[in-house]
Amino acid sequence: MRKAERARYIAGRLQELYPDPPIPLDHRDPFTLLIAVLLSAQCTDARVNKVTPALFARADTPAQMAALAVEEVQALIRTCGLAPQKARAIVQLAHILVAEHGGAVPASFAALERLPGVGHKTASVVMSQAFGHPAFPVDTHIHRLAQRWGLSNGSSVARTERDLKQLFPQESWRDLHLQFIYYGREYCSARGCDGTRCDICRACYPRRKHPLMTRKA
Repeated sequence: MRKAERARYIAGRLQELYPDPPIPLDHRDPFTLLIAVLLSAQCTDARVNKVTPALFARADTPAQMAALAVEEVQALIRTCGLAPQKARAIVQLAHILVAEHGGAVPASFAALERLPGVGHKTASVVMSQAFGHPAFPVDTHIHRLAQRWGLSNGSSVARTERDLKQLFPQESWRDLHLQFIYYGREYCSARGCDGTRCDICRACYPRRKHPLMTRKA
């Protein structure tokens, strides 16, 4: 099966499995999504969803968050990985949103990536899910699956993102990003599949007999 054929098959199969994939992070608006995605770095979505209700009950707007002390935010998110760094970033970015963006999350990659704690992946999620801008954020699941399915060579996350954008139509990126993640968690996890076990791996590479080593994101 050629790469383009694999891409079409994968997109079709993922659409069958996850026709309307929900955003796994609980949020109410672009700001709460931004904070949830920031917290999800080196932390599971499930853990973030346990932490954010108390945080957002205390502050769910940039102005409210900017009024909190870093120590208070850190106490509220303490069970998330890298809590001290994330707390500082959250308070700092809230101040910037109030001072420079009228208390709103900017719908701009450049502006988002200038915020403390916000990298390209976080900005891509917000731009895609909050503002409907074409983006294909690449997390560890997507980076792994792109390699297992021969869609990218895994040399870097940037390379994986570029390759996937070239293979799939722009209008599919928002859902595909989520569909990849859900499939990677449910069927083709780092330990649950080695490139030879799940349905898509077997369909794309029926003759593959040995585990496929993948590069980490």
